[in-house]
Amino acid sequence: MRIVRTLLLLLAGLIAAPFAAAQQLTARDDGAEARKGETVVRVTALTDSILRVRIARDGRFGEDASWAVSAQTRKRRAAITPVAGGFTTSALRVRIDPETLRLSVTDPDGKPITSDAADPVRLTGRGFELRKALPAGEHLYGLGDKTGPYDRRGASYVNWATDAFGFSATSDPIYKSIPFYISVGGPGGSYGVFLDNSWRSWFDLGQRETGVLAMGAPDGPIDYYIIAGPSTAEVVRRYTDLTGKAPLVPRWALGYQQSRWSFMNDGEVRSIAGRLRGDRVPVDVIWLDIDFQDRNRPFTVDTKAFPDLKKLAGDMNATGIRLVAITDLHVAALPDQGYAPYDSGLKGDHFVRNADGSLYVAPVWPGASVFPDFTREATRRWWGGLFGELLDAGIAGIWADMNEPAVFNTPTKTMPLDVRHRIEGDDFAPREANHAEAHNIYGMMNVRATFEGLQRLRPKLRPFVMTRASYAGGQRYSATWTGDNSSTWDHLKLSVQQTVHLGLSGFSYTAVDIGGFTGGPSPELLTRWYQIGAFTPIFRVHASKGTPRTEPWVDGPEHLAIRRRFIETRYRLMPYFYAVAEENARTGDPILRPVFYDYPDALTAPCDQSMAFTLGRSLLIAASPKPESPQGYDICLPKGGWFDYWTGLPVEGERQRETPQLDRLPVYVRAGTILPRQPLVQSTAEIPQGPLELHVYPGEGCMGALYWDDGVSVNSAFLRQTIRCSVTSTGLEIEFGTREGAFRPWWKEIRVTVHGWEGQGRVRGVAVTADAAARTLDFTLPDQPRAGRIAITR
Repeated sequence: MRIVRTLLLLLAGLIAAPFAAAQQLTARDDGAEARKGETVVRVTALTDSILRVRIARDGRFGEDASWAVSAQTRKRRAAITPVAGGFTTSALRVRIDPETLRLSVTDPDGKPITSDAADPVRLTGRGFELRKALPAGEHLYGLGDKTGPYDRRGASYVNWATDAFGFSATSDPIYKSIPFYISVGGPGGSYGVFLDNSWRSWFDLGQRETGVLAMGAPDGPIDYYIIAGPSTAEVVRRYTDLTGKAPLVPRWALGYQQSRWSFMNDGEVRSIAGRLRGDRVPVDVIWLDIDFQDRNRPFTVDTKAFPDLKKLAGDMNATGIRLVAITDLHVAALPDQGYAPYDSGLKGDHFVRNADGSLYVAPVWPGASVFPDFTREATRRWWGGLFGELLDAGIAGIWADMNEPAVFNTPTKTMPLDVRHRIEGDDFAPREANHAEAHNIYGMMNVRATFEGLQRLRPKLRPFVMTRASYAGGQRYSATWTGDNSSTWDHLKLSVQQTVHLGLSGFSYTAVDIGGFTGGPSPELLTRWYQIGAFTPIFRVHASKGTPRTEPWVDGPEHLAIRRRFIETRYRLMPYFYAVAEENARTGDPILRPVFYDYPDALTAPCDQSMAFTLGRSLLIAASPKPESPQGYDICLPKGGWFDYWTGLPVEGERQRETPQLDRLPVYVRAGTILPRQPLVQSTAEIPQGPLELHVYPGEGCMGALYWDDGVSVNSAFLRQTIRCSVTSTGLEIEFGTREGAFRPWWKEIRVTVHGWEGQGRVRGVAVTADAAARTLDFTLPDQPRAGRIAITR
């Protein structure tokens, strides 16, 4: 009997030994690794709050490379402590079950942040599916410019850059592929997940299976990042730590911009500029669409319509107006016709090829066209060098359209999936890739080539590039816009929500075609869009051929006056806009934000906030959630107190009732804000005449920021200063912090307006004016470059 028992034990050991080897958890210096059969899950801590998860389907990890996350960033490591079942960082507890490969992440107190669902990793051929638990209280945002519900929970999406002309409020996919989402409202706070895979990935956000968020792709690396908060702001900042911050744009890019497909000739551009100046409508940019080119061929000029582009640009610049010109990525296939982009590109082998090695040629705007191989570093350098003549002609910025890439006369609207790209440069090993892999990063590589080319050609100036298609991390190279929208109330609402989601996805500099690209807006719709557009990051009016005009004056004096007043409001707020933009360059905080970004309680407020947003932290814009309706609506203001921007008066209570009026858009200022403004100018190139204005709205944590520089240069002298205020027993004290930087500002004086003031006031050595009706106190100081305090007493 003992012999039998001994044999059974030996047999059990023989069976268990390979099973144990097939299911194991191994500690690493930077995290942990779990193995189940041939599948390996490796979790590493890049920082205390950012985890990288890589999965090897056959026990061998593929190339460690990325278009979105730099090698230097991927090599970062945080201190970890191995524990049973996983490891900890100072901010996270990580557990991996080797029997199921389920991953769970909590905060140090055990509050769940994110965890896998049952059957967390599904492998099918070259494809994969990852399954995450989606608790009932979580709300989902991000994924770039996707349409659909504001809270993306319950929807599903495909990431495949698509020329989506006339897209609807539910169309998918559209122009960008940003596989990053943020969850808000869970017990462990906000977190984000970034799936770094350029193939045709997909996200099912609880639509197919209640309580399960699934994501996957048909091929490519299984490589994703978990980014913990707990605040939404911390998630976004850390995501942009991973994928890069948007550089500060030239200040003129924050001004009003007039565009159309197309201003057809030199005379029309001059006429538009003259009318804007004559009507005293501030403007900084006029855009040139493809008709400025010779037969739609990139890097050419139609010299019959624009006989002297350099003179036109110079004359516009003299009036404070820049020209931005379109340059699509397709190159006209014109052998032996003296077309330099084609000839030099062919000579340098810079175009993509078919699977059989022949040149890929397809129809786009110029007719038969070829397409640069932007995944090659040499091709990107060649492309960037082509912009020299446009810059020499005075063009200030470049507009990259059609770069999904769009192709005519094919149901797929793009290249065949077997078109060959060559990957050369960055930290990738040289190899060939098919278009199925390169498609979603193609637009980003196009604008990277453009951005880096402008940097080399004009190293002292900030490049300005606008793109339609992009991938995660594309904010490093360009601003973006939401594509060919429609002139409908639904699209007005959608434009706000797309801008919010893009900001959360790293793209702070977002434009929409104000008024809609297709269709033609009613006067009321166009005016409302101007009003809201005045508070968006990039303020560009644009429309298609064959549609009604959308310039400010088109609907008569009443509409012109309203539109002009909101454009003027933007220019008066330029010091605030610019400080928020510079903050974005340093931190990644979006310029335009959902209200819950800085005020988390707003997530559960009882009002419909689908059209409410903040500009920076301090201005809250509350358009009607049903913008086409004349019915009243409720506005829920976050706790802490607010002032009406237009009247300057404090508002009572946290819930306001608003009845829509054509000439009014509700805007509020947070109590505890010091808001910088400037005298009205007609262009950012114009020096304001008069003092800088500081509007003080007393409240908790009262502060404001100044940032200024020459507006165009890279690494230029700058000015940065923090100003604070505090309520005292005798009145109010304003504290000017030490000013950083050596830049000398345009202002010599500062006019201070204190809002919500009761009675008279005194400031030592300064004349003070009190306005009982407005509840303001006004006084003017000399500029305050040094640290100091100003006491206001009653």
